[in-house]
Amino acid sequence: MTRIIAGEFRGRRLGVPAESTRPTSDRVREAVFSMLGARADLDGLRVLDLYAGTGALGIEAVSRGAASAVLVEADRRAARVVRDNVAICRAGNRVRVVDRTVESFLTAGAGPFDLVFIDPPYDLSSDDVAAILALVLPALTDGAWVVVERGSRSVAVDLPDGLEAVADKKYGDSRVQLAHRVDSPS
Repeated sequence: MTRIIAGEFRGRRLGVPAESTRPTSDRVREAVFSMLGARADLDGLRVLDLYAGTGALGIEAVSRGAASAVLVEADRRAARVVRDNVAICRAGNRVRVVDRTVESFLTAGAGPFDLVFIDPPYDLSSDDVAAILALVLPALTDGAWVVVERGSRSVAVDLPDGLEAVADKKYGDSRVQLAHRVDSPS
């Protein structure tokens, strides 16, 4: 069972697509928001949740005070579940679901965002995730935060210039990298 952990929607149970996604566990989600909370104030942030799956990360951010979230999910069945989860939380006025590939969404000029979650399928290569990070970079505000969740056996993703590694932690079968948007060297 996936549920919202804290904030306005605390305790709401979220649906999970049958076989097409691997939802971030409540334990990992709590650890991610603890990492963020120690470094940033979520109030008023614009959030992007890529490979949304259930939408739990983006919805949790809004529950904890983010102003808005865009949840991108290419799998139509999963996108339908994400829409249902947004409705369960009555968050439709602050959360938008986009059923499109991450690459097509980002190349269309998305942004600006203050916080981005990237939780791709664990079998996506580190090089592919690095390419997504390069596409995300122009959509970030100064000082934005990026959270990348991968399998615990994955190698750390190489960050593009303009992103600085802040934390790299393992929680069970998940590895979470936290990065911060910085000015790239001139």
